[in-house]
Amino acid sequence: MRLSETASVGPFFALRTDDDAGADAQGFLPLGEEAVRLRVATVAERLRTADRRVAASIAFQGVAGRLLSVPLASAVLTGSVPDLADGRLRWHPGATAPDDLLLPRPAALPPTAEPAEQAAQIAATVLHGLLAPLMDVTRTVTPVSPRLLRGNAASSLAGSLRVLHTWCGARGRHREAAHAVAVARSLLTDPLLHDTGTLRTGGAPSFTRRSCCLYYRVPGGGLCGDCVLRGR
Repeated sequence: MRLSETASVGPFFALRTDDDAGADAQGFLPLGEEAVRLRVATVAERLRTADRRVAASIAFQGVAGRLLSVPLASAVLTGSVPDLADGRLRWHPGATAPDDLLLPRPAALPPTAEPAEQAAQIAATVLHGLLAPLMDVTRTVTPVSPRLLRGNAASSLAGSLRVLHTWCGARGRHREAAHAVAVARSLLTDPLLHDTGTLRTGGAPSFTRRSCCLYYRVPGGGLCGDCVLRGR
């Protein structure tokens, strides 16, 4: 499976696919507790915060965005969803996109053109195959509200949708833009993301979440564009 068109949307929509035999030695790890602990420490240092809950929240939101962006764009632009949950995906907790994720020899799930079916594939492999376990690991490393993490995942999906929708629209690919909205809207009905916020699609997609990622507690931070606190 080739993901070059997906990567053309931007680095957040790309991942390394080279078969690097020395990946483990170079800092790539399974998406487990060791990687999460290292990532939370890295984010805390970069944000200059001593609040581990803030660092854990932002760390999870970042990887959630990466894990949702790639299959969403692939579904929309190529008609197939990469299998990210087959056990080969590795994460480098100190790197940034596109060099933070490694998937040697990517394989595609059965192709389908139906948004609901593509959403079901992404839900099974990413939402429940990767993000739900990562939520549990994150809460083991640092006590964070599960509602907050679910909101982070939904916010990440909405952010990916916004970027992809804008990219498609700028190239006159309006059918693909509408397809992206349909896949994302279907994903937001999944029990893991249900009732996390409101997606509006009367033009450019926008999202208002029902929880806060805690970024406002970062020194010099503020409120995110979709933050529930903006209406208070």
